[in-house]
Amino acid sequence: MTLRVMVIGGYGNFGSIVCRHLVVAPGIDVVISGRDPHKLLRKADELKALSGKACEHWCGDAMAAGFSSVLDERDIHLVIHTGGPFQGQSYGIAQSCIKAGVHYCDLSDCRTFVNGIGVLDAQARQAGVAILSGCSSVPSLSAALIDEHRYRFKRIDSIEHGISSSAKMPGLSTIEGVLAYAGKPIKQLRDGQVHEVPGWQDLTLRRMQPLGTRLLSNVDVPDMDIFAQRYGARTLRFKAGAGLKLGGVANGLLAQAMKLGWVRDHRPWAARLHRWGTWFERFGDGKSAMYIDVQGLGVDGQPLSMTVQLTALNDKGPQIPSCAAVALATKIAGGYVPEPGARPCVGEITVDEYMAAINDPVNLSISVQLTEGPR
Repeated sequence: MTLRVMVIGGYGNFGSIVCRHLVVAPGIDVVISGRDPHKLLRKADELKALSGKACEHWCGDAMAAGFSSVLDERDIHLVIHTGGPFQGQSYGIAQSCIKAGVHYCDLSDCRTFVNGIGVLDAQARQAGVAILSGCSSVPSLSAALIDEHRYRFKRIDSIEHGISSSAKMPGLSTIEGVLAYAGKPIKQLRDGQVHEVPGWQDLTLRRMQPLGTRLLSNVDVPDMDIFAQRYGARTLRFKAGAGLKLGGVANGLLAQAMKLGWVRDHRPWAARLHRWGTWFERFGDGKSAMYIDVQGLGVDGQPLSMTVQLTALNDKGPQIPSCAAVALATKIAGGYVPEPGARPCVGEITVDEYMAAINDPVNLSISVQLTEGPR
């Protein structure tokens, strides 16, 4: 049976990438949705030119009442929700999917949104559908990368990971979302104790091959709650940064202004930073990466450190958050049936499934470095 997938926000930055992959995938029919009819038609024409077949589309507000009826009428089997920002967003779309008996995943990396999805667990189980939040770089891919090497460790003590993007700017909604906690306290874990760090501050430099030295800052992600339970880690940190150091400095200055109360609404400044960022895109090198540092004890009981890095070249970085959902959709199309319930999207896809979904070995690669003994 052909899997019918509706992509909400299908003409957006990440939604477009998801659609381009799925429209040529075997056993999948794509239905794109959005609220702008002109953008929707242009994207449908683009996908038709790419795949050679007409692409269905639906124009409307997926958050509105009655969306479950649309899913019924269109015979949708899976909804991929890419319409951020997810900060402050309700679970209305997921609830419509439960009502219609449709599987759901989203690309949220908002800590409260992803880790709060469990409130729908009983409803999802009763309906027999999977409601999976955070089908993105974090926590889906970050967990998959650790899971692949979990067998090497008898015990995991600390996990520090992060993302350094290329200079290519994502959509404005993404910028609004990640700057929502600029200057606000972020709860992390240090030696088993919760402690707070300021969002988009504590700037640090990290050298990553072949990216060179990148500037990183504190960022809030769902992993900070998930990894303590999943891996038993007592120290958890996450940092991220723009491809150009100037962008990291700008984010840090906004965070300080927010912290001091000089700026109360981050959204106008997010729009300005997004606009300025597009001006400087041409100075970037097109390289981005996710890194994960894991420390603990190896199976022999001796100290073991591991660094995993996923590197993207030629501005292929946006593929990283987008293609976890592609991997999940193709896996379901191949016969996989996710367990009913509402939960963060971890343990649903493997690294191999993820890389196969992107299918771009020239521009995406993974390296693993192991160090035995005290670090």
